[in-house]
Parts: sequence; structure tokens; C-alpha cells
Amino acid sequence: MRDLTNELPKPMMAVRGKPILQHIIEGLRAAGVEKFLVIVGWRADVVRQAFGDGTRFGAGIQYARQVVQDGTGKVVELARDFAGSDPFVLSYGDILVDAVNYPRLTTLEAETEAIVTVKHGEDVSQGGAVFVNERFELIDLREKAKARRADQSLVQPGIYAFRPSIFEFTAGLERSPRGEFELTDAIRNLAQSGKKVQALN
Repeated sequence: MRDLTNELPKPMMAVRGKPILQHIIEGLRAAGVEKFLVIVGWRADVVRQAFGDGTRFGAGIQYARQVVQDGTGKVVELARDFAGSDPFVLSYGDILVDAVNYPRLTTLEAETEAIVTVKHGEDVSQGGAVFVNERFELIDLREKAKARRADQSLVQPGIYAFRPSIFEFTAGLERSPRGEFELTDAIRNLAQSGKKVQALN
């Protein structure tokens, strides 16, 4: 999509007549989400002009800027004050899913600390490979890794629900071999600390 995004941030690319980010906001709004924090970077002005304070969507929209491009783990840190003590949904701004999926992310069961959405049949070497147990609970998550089993085909597309406990794990991140702070590392550490991280297909 490089040629298409020379002047426009990827979340602002039009799909079915609307920016991808608008599909996400409208889908989450229909699922009951009323407050949004949009993390902006390059061409932040385009995003702010399109969505303003969220009034026309029946929502409140705030903005935070990612000044240093140092990975998805540090992007989540920007939401710490916004989330406070409440659970929150995180979606990358260029991920489109059917809006019927959002309501399943807006309520966390009492014993669940996080939900990680997964897709089947993807090339796990190109994204976050998800490994689950028999209860479909996450036991491992590896960024652009080789699958451990021949039948492993789960990948996380970039939509999550978290309790604020995730911030304990993003705060302790170290740079990955790619030189970035990876959200996948924080989620894996959360799951391996004994907290329940549910995979959702």
C-alpha cells in the first residue's frame, strides 16, 4: 500500500466509502464504547480533521501522539492515563473486521485479564503466532516466529481487550531483536505470569 499512503495515513484509506478508522470507531460505538483515544503520528492533522472530538459519532475522541516509532508495546503505554482503572479495547488503526465481532470484546469475564483475537489459516511467520491450550487460552505468543506444531495456524490480527494490568507488563519491556518494544512480548509475559488470556476466534 506504499503508493497509496504517500500522502495519507493507512487508517484513513477509504474502504466502502469511509476511512478504515471510521469503520472501527463506528463498529466499537455500536458495541457500546463511548470514549476513544486515537494514537496519531504522521499526518495527525488529517485524522484530527476527519474525526474532531467525536461528537458526530456520538462519542468522545481524544488524541495522543506517538513521537518516537519504537514499537507497539510503547504505543499502549500512551493509553495508561486514558484507561485509568477501566478495561479497554485496543485495535490497530488499519484492521477491518465485521462489526458483529466487537461486542464480544467489550465484556471481560471476571477471571480474564485479556482477550486476543485470532485468525486461522494465516502465515504465522508474517505476524504474531498464537499458541493455545485445550481451553483456547493463550500460552505463548511469538512475533514472526515459526510454528511449533505442524497444525499451528493461529495468528493475532491486532484487536485486543485488556485490563489495566497490561501496563505492568508493557512498562517492563526490553527491546526485541528487531529493536522495538513488542506488545506481543507483554501479552506473552502476562499469560505466563499465571493470568488468563483468552483467545477469541
